[in-house]
Amino acid sequence: MGFTFKQFHIEQDQCAMKVGTDGVLLGSWANGGEHILDIGTGTGLLALMMAQRFEKSLIDAIEIEENAYQQAVQNVAKSVFKSKINIIHSSLQNFAKSNINQYDSIICNPPYFVNSLKNNKKSKTIARHNDTLPFNELISLAYKLLKTEGTLSLVLPVNIFPLIETEAVIYGFFLNRKISIKTTEKKQPKRVLVEYKKEPTQIETSTEYLLNQNGEKSIWYQQLTNIFYIN
Repeated sequence: MGFTFKQFHIEQDQCAMKVGTDGVLLGSWANGGEHILDIGTGTGLLALMMAQRFEKSLIDAIEIEENAYQQAVQNVAKSVFKSKINIIHSSLQNFAKSNINQYDSIICNPPYFVNSLKNNKKSKTIARHNDTLPFNELISLAYKLLKTEGTLSLVLPVNIFPLIETEAVIYGFFLNRKISIKTTEKKQPKRVLVEYKKEPTQIETSTEYLLNQNGEKSIWYQQLTNIFYIN
């Protein structure tokens, strides 16, 4: 079953990782620029969101899994943003070897299961486990591909953030923005949005929640995502 946003439609029947809250949050929040790299684009969701938000941007979106790559190509081809997005069938490791560009913004909703049971379906294992993209390689290669003044933006489970932060410090990144996100106001945060830069800055931190007590979207969530969601 597909997912329709205000300015584009996502088909996802061939992709292991479906449209979800994490991706929508990251695509609504991340800073952009003239040249943007989407690592592990899946359905093409993040690339399309950034293309909508940043009118003058050109986006490279890489995807290692064949079926997801084909689906992203189809989703982009059917959108009004097709001239701005280049879908590339490659691992980040191979892409970084041959790519000569540097980016103003790099975004990623990374695979995050570490040393856990694998799914029998290879596509789901690639999408969910970090075997094909260990955190140290994600961070080190993002650093290589990012311009001096650029930003690296990620969405992560709370328990994975310390692992990413350790690698970020090792490779020379500085935390710039961090939002801890709760499902409801009284629950503990389940995920974080983080932004890194190559130069130290004043860190902006906050905590937000997605749903009010009555189950409706919070004002913060509405304001962040209203250019995408139809309802």
